[in-house]
Amino acid sequence: MRLIFAGTPEFALNALQQLHAAGHQIPLVLTQPDRPAGRGLKLHASPVKQFALDNGIAVAQPRSLRFDGKYPDDAVAARTAIEAAQADAMVVAAYGLILPQWVLEMPRLGCLNIHASLLPRWRGAAPIHRAIEAGDFETGVTIMQMDAGLDTGDMLRVERVPITSQDTTGSLHDILALLGGRLMVETLALAAGAGLQPIPQPATGATYAHKIDKMEAAIDWTQSAQVIARRIRAFDPFPGASSQFGGEVIKLWRSEIDSALPVTDKGYGTILSVNAGGVRIACGAGVLRVTELQRPGGKRLAAAEFLRGFELRPGMVFDPLTP
Repeated sequence: MRLIFAGTPEFALNALQQLHAAGHQIPLVLTQPDRPAGRGLKLHASPVKQFALDNGIAVAQPRSLRFDGKYPDDAVAARTAIEAAQADAMVVAAYGLILPQWVLEMPRLGCLNIHASLLPRWRGAAPIHRAIEAGDFETGVTIMQMDAGLDTGDMLRVERVPITSQDTTGSLHDILALLGGRLMVETLALAAGAGLQPIPQPATGATYAHKIDKMEAAIDWTQSAQVIARRIRAFDPFPGASSQFGGEVIKLWRSEIDSALPVTDKGYGTILSVNAGGVRIACGAGVLRVTELQRPGGKRLAAAEFLRGFELRPGMVFDPLTP
């Protein structure tokens, strides 16, 4: 098929690579404008843009696709490029712009989205983070026929993936990115053959995965060990769970639940014991053993190595979370 691809980060790159390898013609890629990154804040191309340039695919980077928005000239230029592509379908994966109705209707087969959740659960921007944070036992990928709503379109393909007690957003992202690319290739093969059979999303069970805010990184030690452990995994690699200690921000990257029993004689955030196996901390319910930490400007270190350069002792207390 002739495809327009719309996507920006690594999650989208995997799908673009699989579609390209499957032999689809991709005359046009839409991706977000270059963003400043790194210490020098130099403009960097998105992973999707870099792949497109490396493979001779035309790239458009509109700031908006709305004719009545802040950048109508960008929308007009994008419409010209989309019309010229004469695509059978537009494949969308973590693009970052809302598609107006004129875009949804332009390709012959419309716009097909790769969404990293089991819709209608976790519609929105951060489905992987929120599934781990909420303690879900499974997630997956839904291939969806896009409509004007936010991740509300009919489902075309669904495949489930278990969430293990060791999964982080980073590890689950990589699994779902591979799965999403494969499912989209299979979906397009069905569209070219027997045809697609859209299924409306269930009327119940919808939840919204709000975009991750850096302010969410701070750990509240009054919460249970189970909740804090999930948040640490959900915020790895971004924004990274953290807690202040003596005014210094310490990142917490790996942990395990040491005990679910309440600790009645110690305050929240109190260090109970310290050894090479980790730092045991009293929580609102239970005890958490933190096994990988990082201080500002440093590297992620196993507890034994971290403790050689940062003194923590039983009885010390992490700073309370301030409003």
